[in-house]
Amino acid sequence: MQLMPVTDSMFLLMESREHPMHVGGLQLFSKPDGAGEDYVASIYRDLLDRAEVARLFQKKPMSPVNSLGQALWSEDNEMDLSYHVRRSALPTPGRIRELLELTSRWHGTLLDRHRPLWETHFVEGLSDNRFAIYTKVHHALLDGMSALRLMQNALTDDPSARDCHAPWELRPGKKRPKTGGGSLWQRMTGLASDFAGFGPTAVRALSEAMREHSVPLPMQAPRTMFNVSIGGARRFAAQSWPIESFRRIGKASGTTVNDVVLATCSGALRDYLIEHRALPDAQLTAMVPVSLRSSDAAAEGGNAVGAILCDLGTNESDPARRLARVAASMRGGKRLFAGLSPIQVMLLSALNVSPLGLTPIPGVADHTRPAFNLVISNVPGPRRPMYFNGAKLDGVYPASICLDGQALNITLTSNNGMLDVGITGCRNSVPHLQRMLVHLDTALSELTTAVGAN
Repeated sequence: MQLMPVTDSMFLLMESREHPMHVGGLQLFSKPDGAGEDYVASIYRDLLDRAEVARLFQKKPMSPVNSLGQALWSEDNEMDLSYHVRRSALPTPGRIRELLELTSRWHGTLLDRHRPLWETHFVEGLSDNRFAIYTKVHHALLDGMSALRLMQNALTDDPSARDCHAPWELRPGKKRPKTGGGSLWQRMTGLASDFAGFGPTAVRALSEAMREHSVPLPMQAPRTMFNVSIGGARRFAAQSWPIESFRRIGKASGTTVNDVVLATCSGALRDYLIEHRALPDAQLTAMVPVSLRSSDAAAEGGNAVGAILCDLGTNESDPARRLARVAASMRGGKRLFAGLSPIQVMLLSALNVSPLGLTPIPGVADHTRPAFNLVISNVPGPRRPMYFNGAKLDGVYPASICLDGQALNITLTSNNGMLDVGITGCRNSVPHLQRMLVHLDTALSELTTAVGAN
């Protein structure tokens, strides 16, 4: 039995049939030369036979799940691994389109709270000698950034390796990283200092945001077609672009790659809303998560994420000026966090996202201004070619969470010189979600021309 941190418990309390609270990732692989028809099946069977599961992936809510299970973890010491790790095949003709349709259905279904809160699906039947792995993990167990890092840790840069471990496996010889921080008394004293200093920190941040006008405030975003009550079904769209295209724009404009990514998303959102005759006069605001966890702490689970609100400048028709606004807004948001401890960053971030706690109340999402219009998250990924039992990783596409008032989510991750984009949307509220991919491509081209990065 283990007490849940409040940040983890919150994601279980918020979950309903309309609001699955898991994050996911779709990994696309090319089979190695000479791989036979049973290549994926043999990997699947081998991983099931190696049944030592890490403690993180044995955690499940305490029974009864609708009361104690929202505050306490227990462990499933006799878990049925074949329930969590499954093998499926696509219908003919086995295109990416069929793969994304299947992923959309899986991503819209709830995880079973009577079992550890994760699933992995091996997908065969792609027509181009490839296969896919879709994994979803409840946000109470892992935040999206930690989940992606664990998936990446299961890969190797050695194409000849055939003994890769799955993310859920207990890794022999792995030691838990030292968390540091001194004695319990020292840690408690540090926490007390963080909380004591938070009041002045919050006042300073609010004053600076109001004075500079470059940092959006919560509940100031305009209502859009994305900020409505949602259903439980999802659509998922995914595509990749060369990171070098974003770097050239950043270099020509004096901005960061992340600024360019946000401005590209802004251009795509603007075009999508214009296409649906739904572009508001005021600029859209994005919540941009910031990881507060070190790269070696992902295996410990839980959530450690800050949140910056960014002015997307969607009411600006010129792509270069839109990029400048995004960059200025992100600089302002980072200044607010400068010199703060991770605890203080999380507390300050809570002021930005706390209005979401009201959205489950009937009518709130449909009749109030949203805290922000959508989440756009950019997660670092592998910088070199990676492999899983000889199969080359071609893409890793994050699938995230939608909520009442937040019907669209864009999450991106880097992968060996490419930027892999996963877009998750409510099936009812965001029609023709795949059109966002076309608009992203158009927005990237327009930015390239606007700043002279051809």
